[in-house]
Amino acid sequence: MTPTADASSNYRALKEELETLTTEAFRPELAEIDQLPTLDIARLMNAEDSTVPAAVAERLPEIAAAIDALAARMARGGRLVYAGAGTPGRLGVLDASECPPTFNTDPAQVTGVIAGGPEAMVTSVEGAEDSRELAATDLDALGVTTLDTVVGISASGRTPYAVGAVEHARALGALTIGLSCNAHSPLAAAADHGIEIVVGPELLTGSTRLKAGTAQKLVLNMLSTITMIRLGKTYGNLMVDVRASNDKLRARSRRIVALATGASEEEIEAALAATGGETKDAILVLLGSVDGPTATRLLAENDGHLRAALAAAPH
Repeated sequence: MTPTADASSNYRALKEELETLTTEAFRPELAEIDQLPTLDIARLMNAEDSTVPAAVAERLPEIAAAIDALAARMARGGRLVYAGAGTPGRLGVLDASECPPTFNTDPAQVTGVIAGGPEAMVTSVEGAEDSRELAATDLDALGVTTLDTVVGISASGRTPYAVGAVEHARALGALTIGLSCNAHSPLAAAADHGIEIVVGPELLTGSTRLKAGTAQKLVLNMLSTITMIRLGKTYGNLMVDVRASNDKLRARSRRIVALATGASEEEIEAALAATGGETKDAILVLLGSVDGPTATRLLAENDGHLRAALAAAPH
């Protein structure tokens, strides 16, 4: 077979595969959408978006099981690595980038790789998503180990980069999660934990940055946030590990200490001064009636869990 014939055959096979995917389905009832008034289109989009949380709700048991496995590995020092191409890859990198300021994690603890590298965050890198080998190379550059968790993200569930990342990570002994928006996807089948959020055909045929992207964002929110709750990064619903790196976050830190302790402004300032500005340590100083160094020690001895450290404080 000539190269041209081979390419044509591959194209036909891919076309036939895409036609079987729910996320790629054509909706004839929307064929005149471009003729509608703007408000009507907005109402249609809003109605479509409202169906996404219900689709996520159907998969909560699978999501919870994946989170428990992920948190167990991270508690032993493992990392969370997102891998995807295009919109899914960008969503993974976005979620990872929010963890250091929100939960005071090391930037390497939660990270994301995207097909085509950093350039692909703002522009399309042609062909990158089609390479399983590129995914393996990107994961090898991170030195993925058996303690790590790799989450492959793909709306179609067939993107070679995402599937390749999961397959390679699993071969290395890492925990793997496959997040897609089609049932019976190769990505879910390749992973230890498959999560398939079936949101149905898009308003614009095949534009999976819409409902599929929203569904992926909701699940990634759960993966990172609930994992951090399990790791003791919160106290109740307060972000006690917040990194106070700017004026807004410094103000938030003080508010968090106030909400957790009910202490006066003067007491809060003194506690923060005694703990080098660490929110969680300051709360322990105030609620546990200990000094700064003792608060730091108690938190270290209890793996950063504030409730456990409070229980261990002398009373």
